[in-house]
Amino acid sequence: MSLESLTLYKLMTLYMLNKVNFPLTDAQISRFFLDKEYTNYFTFREMISELIETKLITSETIRNASYYKIANDGIETIELFTKKIPVAIIDDIDIFLLENKYELRNEVGTLCDYYKSTNQDYIVNCQIKEGPNTLIDINLSVPSEDVAETMCNNWKDASKDLYSTIMKTLMKEKQ
Repeated sequence: MSLESLTLYKLMTLYMLNKVNFPLTDAQISRFFLDKEYTNYFTFREMISELIETKLITSETIRNASYYKIANDGIETIELFTKKIPVAIIDDIDIFLLENKYELRNEVGTLCDYYKSTNQDYIVNCQIKEGPNTLIDINLSVPSEDVAETMCNNWKDASKDLYSTIMKTLMKEKQ
């Protein structure tokens, strides 16, 4: 693999992160690169590591998933070098983001994690985000790590119904 290829992959990733107003997961970005056969997994990992090391992107890990955002230096870099990405590749990225935008946003907008509290129970933090806005943020105290894990695993599927129920209940006029 040439240095030019690695640089192109970095620019492609910066372009992708700059086009969305929410973080993308490691799995989402790698799916694009691997499905389109732009590169292999090991080169992808190297490219992501270098983008983080050079502070062009930021990374946050929540429940074994890495979430990436473009950093200010990354924005400046992609603004200077977008023209170095071939038009056909830009089209591939734009189509991928357009076809998958709802799914991509949904995947990263529904977050759940847990931690052990000082009184030895577990706190489960469930969130729904839309872009930079937090629509709901709930902390629940549960007795065991198994219960916390189960709740986190169920949050993504249950979150829409729960959010809807909460909104309807709280906005209902009293009789």
